[in-house]
Amino acid sequence: MRVNEVTEFDVSTKNINSINLNRTEIKAAIIDLYNNEENLGIGAITNLLTEFNGKVNGQSLVNHRFETRYKAEVPDLSYDIYISSGGPGSPFEGEGTVWEKNYFDLLDKIWNHNQTNARKKYLFFICHSFQMMARFFNLGAVTKRKSRSFGIFPVHKTEAGTHDPILKNLPEPFFAADFRWWQVIQPNNKVFHELGAKILALEKIRPHVEYERALMAVRISPEIFGTQFHPEAHPEGMRYHYQKEGIKQKVINDVGEKKYYNILEQLEDPEKVELTQKTVLPLFLEQAIKNLV
Repeated sequence: MRVNEVTEFDVSTKNINSINLNRTEIKAAIIDLYNNEENLGIGAITNLLTEFNGKVNGQSLVNHRFETRYKAEVPDLSYDIYISSGGPGSPFEGEGTVWEKNYFDLLDKIWNHNQTNARKKYLFFICHSFQMMARFFNLGAVTKRKSRSFGIFPVHKTEAGTHDPILKNLPEPFFAADFRWWQVIQPNNKVFHELGAKILALEKIRPHVEYERALMAVRISPEIFGTQFHPEAHPEGMRYHYQKEGIKQKVINDVGEKKYYNILEQLEDPEKVELTQKTVLPLFLEQAIKNLV
C-alpha cells in the first residue's frame, strides 16, 4: 500500500524556506477537480479561505488554486493546508492520466511528510475527492450507485463521529448537500485499523431498500479529513444557481418538479445546509491554523 512507503524528498533551498517555522504566512492550496465544469464549489471554498485571512488570532492566510484535473496542475509541499474539491463523473476516469498520477503523488508526499515532521500538512477531501481518497488509501469499495443522490439529506454520525472535534456539535442527524453517482461502501477494516482512521458518518437510513449505507465522513488522521457530502455548499449560492432557468429545467427533467421544490424549501431552513456550511470546513480551518502557529 502506497501510504506505508517512505519517500525521499528533494530538499531544495525553496523547500527549506517554505517550511521555516518562523514565517508568519500560512498557505492554502485549492485542488480543483471540476475539470473546467461550471460549479459552485470552488467559489465557495475560495471565499471561505479569503474570510479566514486574519480571522484566527490575526494569522495571515493566503490561497492559490490549482486546476489539477483540467491542466494537471498540483501544488508542491510548500503549502500548509490543502482542500481538494468535488467534481463531475467517475472517480476512475483519470486512471492512467498525468493528472491522476500527479494527484496521487502529492497525496503520497503529504502522507509521508506527516509521518516524519513535527509541522504537519492539513488536507480536506470533498465528494469526488473523497472517492479518490478512498481509492488511494484502499478504504473500501468505490462503486456506482443504483440511482443518483441529488438533494439535501440527513447524515448520521457514528459513535466516533459524536466525539470528533469537527462533527460533535452538529445535531444527530445533521443535513448536507449531496450530489453524486458514486459511493464508498464495504469499508476495509484492516486498512482503517492500520491507519488509525475512523468512520465518522454514514448516509441516510433507508429501511425500504437493502443497499449498504455509504460512508459520508472519515478521519484518516488528526490532520486529514474527508466528506462525501459538500460542506462548502451555502444556501444563498445554491438558491441563485438552481433558479437559473436553464439549471431549473435540467433539474426538473432529471429528478422531477417535486424534488426541485423540496431542495429550495430545505435551503430556507438555517438548521440544515447553512448550519453544516458554518461548522465543518470552518472548524477544520480553525483547528489547522491554530495547530500550525
